[in-house]
Amino acid sequence: MKKLLLILTLSATLFGCSSIELEAVSSSEEETQRILALGLSHEENLIEAKKLKSDHMISVVTMQLINAKDEKIQYQSDLIESEKLAEMVTVSDGGKIFIGPEVSNIISDILSTSPVTQNYYLEGLKNSNNGIIKHKLHIRYDYNSNKSRGYSSANLCDDWGRCETHMQDISVSSTNFYNCSSNRCDYTEVFELDISDKLLRDSISKGLTMKLISKKETDNIKLPAAYLMGYLKIVK
Repeated sequence: MKKLLLILTLSATLFGCSSIELEAVSSSEEETQRILALGLSHEENLIEAKKLKSDHMISVVTMQLINAKDEKIQYQSDLIESEKLAEMVTVSDGGKIFIGPEVSNIISDILSTSPVTQNYYLEGLKNSNNGIIKHKLHIRYDYNSNKSRGYSSANLCDDWGRCETHMQDISVSSTNFYNCSSNRCDYTEVFELDISDKLLRDSISKGLTMKLISKKETDNIKLPAAYLMGYLKIVK
């Protein structure tokens, strides 16, 4: 009986500590939102944060206010960029086909003597019967190697950079090689991914990152928030 009482007392104590910790985290978020709601400048927000009771709370709320400022600046920048990208989206077939602008990235590869180029663009196809829009992400890689990469699948990445969620297999692809010398060739590898309308719209504030997997290489491909904002502004 004494052992049972001791266990119950210890559990209650641990639960109490957890509650206090959760309450502290929640309070910092509430204080941050309270200060932001005052409509002050960023400098005035930081002054307001220094009025809080504990040094820990001041530190946490100050960091959250700085993050909020950075996010606001990034959003305003993305909004401006998205307007330019929206103008580059082409619409055809009576508003049923949408083609986003093509983006080109240079990827560093220590195993390659020449740059690896990653190109992509989104295509939207609208069903005239039910209005459902399906999207395809068209991807092209240009690289020099002794063997083709042969991408086989894609994983979805979360906000913490973990790319463990299997998204889909890459079943349709084409690979061409040319300018061969010795044991190396220039390769062009083309494939596509199906992406749901919901996933694109859910990712519009932070962008969408996927990991492309092959036996030879793994690469991340990111659709920035500005790209999604501009594309989805037109694709409706």
